[in-house]
Amino acid sequence: MQVLLVEDDPMIARAIVHGLGQAGLSVDWVGDGASALAALTKGAHELVILDVGLPRMNGLDVLRNARARHNDVAVLIVSARDAVADRIEGLNAGADDYLLKPFDLDELLARVRALLRRRSGAVTSHLVAGSLVLDPQRRTVTRDAQPVSLTVKEFAILEALMRKPGVVLSRERLEQAVYGWTEEIGSNAVEVHLHNLRRKLGAESIKNVRGVGYRIDA
Repeated sequence: MQVLLVEDDPMIARAIVHGLGQAGLSVDWVGDGASALAALTKGAHELVILDVGLPRMNGLDVLRNARARHNDVAVLIVSARDAVADRIEGLNAGADDYLLKPFDLDELLARVRALLRRRSGAVTSHLVAGSLVLDPQRRTVTRDAQPVSLTVKEFAILEALMRKPGVVLSRERLEQAVYGWTEEIGSNAVEVHLHNLRRKLGAESIKNVRGVGYRIDA
């Protein structure tokens, strides 16, 4: 999953990037409101973790601007502003959730996953496609009830595909789901991961739609 973090405190940002990265999420980080708005116009992110007090543009103004452009990306505000009026203002501006600083990283991750489930229409945390069952929280995959060991990148690709069963995802879309802006991507990196996934899950588990991309059938 591709997450945009908008946070002007480098120490907090590094901790979030590391923590979410350990959980298999790909995180892009910007430190001001104007950069956040520019990143949101690309439409590459599925969730935004948004601070309010930002340089160059207030976080709420970023959010209102994005919503005015009909950008429906999931937004989790993280802020030290703890007054009820502040929380109401954030939610009324278009946020999906509001988390007070300081927060526990596990709670942040739980809220991120809850928002992603809500957006995908899932009622449980498990993703199921045929005999494949993926648990994003526990970071486990089973096939025919047998555990399958995957690398971090393999897990991220499989999760991206299983969150949109039947939908063809291009190689570029899978790269966005797995790699952050600062990571170097090999020319055939995604294909290598897909090859390894097919070897572990079965040759027919992931379909290659020639010239378009890849999909997992429900």
